[in-house]
Amino acid sequence: MKFNNILNALGIILVAFGTILLSPIIVALIEKEYNSIFPFVTASFVSISLGLVFQKYGGFSRNFDDLKRNEGLLIVSLAWIVTAAMGSIPYLFYGLSPIDAYFESVSGITTTGATILMDFSLYPKDFFFWRSLSQWLGGMGIIVLFVAILPQFAIAGRQIFFAEAPGPTEEKVTPRITHTAKALWLVYGMLTLFQIILLFGAGMPLFDSICNAFSTMAAGGFSPNPLSIMGYNSPAITWIIIFFMFLAGANFALQYHFFIQAKPLPLLQNEEFRFYSFIVLFVSGGLAICLFVEDYGLMPEVVRDSLFQIVSIITTTGFSSTDFALWSVSAQTILFIVMLIGGCAGSAGGGVKVIRVLFGLKYLKREITQIIHPHAVLPIKINHKTVAEDTQRQIMGFLLFYLVLMTTSAIVVTIIEGNAAVGVVGTAATIGNIGPGYGEIGPMGSFGGLSAATRIIFIVNMIVGRLELIPFLAMLHPDFWSFRQNR
Repeated sequence: MKFNNILNALGIILVAFGTILLSPIIVALIEKEYNSIFPFVTASFVSISLGLVFQKYGGFSRNFDDLKRNEGLLIVSLAWIVTAAMGSIPYLFYGLSPIDAYFESVSGITTTGATILMDFSLYPKDFFFWRSLSQWLGGMGIIVLFVAILPQFAIAGRQIFFAEAPGPTEEKVTPRITHTAKALWLVYGMLTLFQIILLFGAGMPLFDSICNAFSTMAAGGFSPNPLSIMGYNSPAITWIIIFFMFLAGANFALQYHFFIQAKPLPLLQNEEFRFYSFIVLFVSGGLAICLFVEDYGLMPEVVRDSLFQIVSIITTTGFSSTDFALWSVSAQTILFIVMLIGGCAGSAGGGVKVIRVLFGLKYLKREITQIIHPHAVLPIKINHKTVAEDTQRQIMGFLLFYLVLMTTSAIVVTIIEGNAAVGVVGTAATIGNIGPGYGEIGPMGSFGGLSAATRIIFIVNMIVGRLELIPFLAMLHPDFWSFRQNR
């Protein structure tokens, strides 16, 4: 591993991120919130300065042609950690403690949407704009963004792109990885713009439309309204959010074929997308029946709220159209089940991912069949393609370590907080990048009342969950940390 490569790559990313940190100043000027300019200028200055220092000690090299896999994994991991740190600097000027500021920033950039804020009236509009913008940047991926806009990563982008890619597949829409990154951001940006127009047309204020669209397409869940989408009290807005949350949880590479190339078959014939759609419809129907029987409203209302919350949770967006923390245990259990699934591979959603759940079910089916027919050769196929043995091992390893990390975190947090609901649901919500849970950390609650130790654990959960464990697991091996100097 070349230390110079790490420093140079991080330096370039920090300089670019520092430039982006200036964008909330536009909102501050429009809203005449002049006192809010200094926090973002400071954060930008720190990020750019630190980036230049990293590049200086890295030799200002632009040659990443020989970037190794472990270097790519480390660059991606550190990029998320340090950009979250830079993004937390403005929050310090609004009275947040360092832990709270970093928690809020990590929650934003990993698109988790868990917040420590309790009184939204204390903060200006540029503050909420940055929360939503940070989610939008993290939704498609910090690295994917910089591979798309920075020519320095034209070749090295392949290693760091797939080190960050959400899901076990390495699907690309064009032969060149930089073109793929640009294509994904094109779809992402177009859908975001279209949603802003629809929300504004449905009566949502323009500023709120922008912030909510950023958070929706990122599958993030930060809203400038303290009551989330419920605060707008509009069925039309609720249905618009449902539609775009669903898209945010689907594979963007397939959506590129659908929307840009006008080729619907790759999306509609995709086995993961069909399974994803089935889960949403089937579980939403079950939840609606449960809520209707338990007299939580009329059928049109419970159908809308059921579909909204299932889509919100499975895509790990975390918006709420109602306070589901007040629902019955049976209804909350249905929500918890989809917390453990997540969105599709290649989407903005977090979690285990639908394709891994689909593989797990097919794996179990094969093992049951193998008991009856021990000598049969039964390959596992997804989209009519046999899943390679090494991919099978990676998926099973991911599922095992995901379970181990989730169990360990839940036990430790339960001991710290003395509350099993916070331990189990809070862990599922943070490691799956979902956001709100139940009770005090529910959709109308806050993580701000938890102990500092719990918030630190949840910060780790959010980062490890967004990076899908792989870089984290790789760093546990001693051979990963074998450094070498440039020659």
